[in-house]
Amino acid sequence: MTKTMKKTATAAVQPIKPAATVIIAREGAEGGTPEIFMLRRTNKAAFAGGMYVFPGGKVDADDHLHKYDEHRRGPSDAQTLQQQALGPEWRGYWIAGIRETFEEAGLLLAYTDAADLLSYNPDNEHLYETYRHQIHSGELSLFELCRRESLNLAVDRIHYVNRFVTPAGRPRRFDTRFFLAVAPPEQVGLHDDKETVESTWISASEALTRHAAQEFDLMVVTRMQLEMLAEHRTLDALVDWAQANLTFPVYRPSVPRN
Repeated sequence: MTKTMKKTATAAVQPIKPAATVIIAREGAEGGTPEIFMLRRTNKAAFAGGMYVFPGGKVDADDHLHKYDEHRRGPSDAQTLQQQALGPEWRGYWIAGIRETFEEAGLLLAYTDAADLLSYNPDNEHLYETYRHQIHSGELSLFELCRRESLNLAVDRIHYVNRFVTPAGRPRRFDTRFFLAVAPPEQVGLHDDKETVESTWISASEALTRHAAQEFDLMVVTRMQLEMLAEHRTLDALVDWAQANLTFPVYRPSVPRN
């Protein structure tokens, strides 16, 4: 008697890449509704083409290195729960968030050697734009920039709030930790004209209204974040929410079925 061997087909497992995104906020006109910095990705992008997003990206191996401890301030004692929620690899998520925000938006969340938040001015703006492109190309590391300019990364100003996992079935999947930070003084942000082709400061409610009118394309995760942000009417209230957060939910949106 012969036995027939049956082959069982198994679906390929989609890799999930760890990522970090920083939602950058600033005070609205005359102390009104806070504004959020958003970028529109090029239509040619393999992920989220044409969509408006917050600055962020995947965590690199270098982001986990302990040498960054020489050039960071924080996490503070008040961020202990945030650190615990991020887990043993907390350092990598904070560093990646800072690095990606600088690469994608030109916003650098760091302190100078005078312990002030880094500001841009006519004397240094071109220099930091050059640094931005050098880090993006891999010519320079964020650590080397910190050492060269005596900077300490402002981890204590960047608050972990929640986590989103891209659902199965998408071309690319990310396990993203989302953070909230206030824009440093005199830094306004700008798209890179490569991966992103437009940038804007916009209130969460206006972004949602424009999205509903099909004028402002958003991924589900971005829309959900904006809905949470829209609940806070002032910058102080938004920051208080992030600083006082005691729970760090994990969201796993599903792909709608036709």
